[in-house]
Amino acid sequence: MRNFALGLVLSLFAGTAMADPVEGIWKTAVDDGAYAHVNIAPCGAALCGHITRTFNSGGEFKSDSIGKKLVWDMQAKGSGAYSGGKIWQPSSGKVYKSKMSMKGNVLNVSGCVGPICKKQVWTRAK
Repeated sequence: MRNFALGLVLSLFAGTAMADPVEGIWKTAVDDGAYAHVNIAPCGAALCGHITRTFNSGGEFKSDSIGKKLVWDMQAKGSGAYSGGKIWQPSSGKVYKSKMSMKGNVLNVSGCVGPICKKQVWTRAK
């Protein structure tokens, strides 16, 4: 009976520990001849994305960007929308205010510095 009660309590809390749908590996759009795989995962109360692999026209290569945060402080707003975060563009070194919207295996990512905005479409790699 005790095991049953423990199982019931754990199942009630399982919903709060479920992964956010955006978590996982995403392939970025090509920027300055290269693209990356970014692992989006929780970091504190927000979501962050770290570069895990980098590619160019010759295939995979070991960039100095591997392991660095590309996205941070992203907050889920519901219905596939995320905002309040920042995004770093490795090719320029600039950091932009960012938001994302996810539908299926497509992630629309945008970042702005003042009136200058850039957009990319990322696809789920895993």
